[in-house]
Amino acid sequence: MTVVAVKKSWWYWIKRTLLCLFIFQVVLIFLFRWLDPPLTITQLTAFVSGDGLRRNYVRADQISPYARLAVLASEDQLFVSHSGFDWKRIQQALEYNKRKPNRLRGGSTISQQTAKNVFLWQGRSWIRKGLEVYFTFMIELIWGKKRILEVYLNVIEMGPGIFGIEAAAQHYFKKPASKLTRYESALIAASLPNPKRYRVQPASRYVQRRATFIVGQMHHLFYDKAVRELIENR
Repeated sequence: MTVVAVKKSWWYWIKRTLLCLFIFQVVLIFLFRWLDPPLTITQLTAFVSGDGLRRNYVRADQISPYARLAVLASEDQLFVSHSGFDWKRIQQALEYNKRKPNRLRGGSTISQQTAKNVFLWQGRSWIRKGLEVYFTFMIELIWGKKRILEVYLNVIEMGPGIFGIEAAAQHYFKKPASKLTRYESALIAASLPNPKRYRVQPASRYVQRRATFIVGQMHHLFYDKAVRELIENR
């Protein structure tokens, strides 16, 4: 076989492989519109590193509206209005990181965090960020806001080896996620910037102050009609 023929053969199989991978991930995105994602890379990493793995996926109607409102107030107050990306917040994060490269700040929306946690891995490489943009666009297109928020609350890490709002509610407050109060939800949300560092129970002073602030933001957000429709169990 000539060198040209070998190159053509390799290129043919590369294209076939890429096409198969593309079709596979599109099918996965559609399936996860209704099915719970399996073990994620972040969850596997937590288990292997010794943090353990506690999770229990629950339906949206099994999650307290306060929990949904708390993460919106804490992580992404423009969630109902953006298309997956908060460009102003991203620009602010970039400018902050230039000024303080040793104290990096993220600008990711709930949609971006969901895409990263379900389909990708933790890290700051340009390849991962590029894939994050793609998957964020796809889940916004295919899942919609309610499903994105439901999956987010089921896969996000809320303590060392604790994934999802149900596992967090059981671990910290010995109750199901459906019974979380406004302040309990705010305490969990307050830890999300760094759940391995910030304690929920017993809550550190930082978490207590941040939770109080989040409760105030929850009060303001609740009067937004679009937010209420998103968090209500219907």
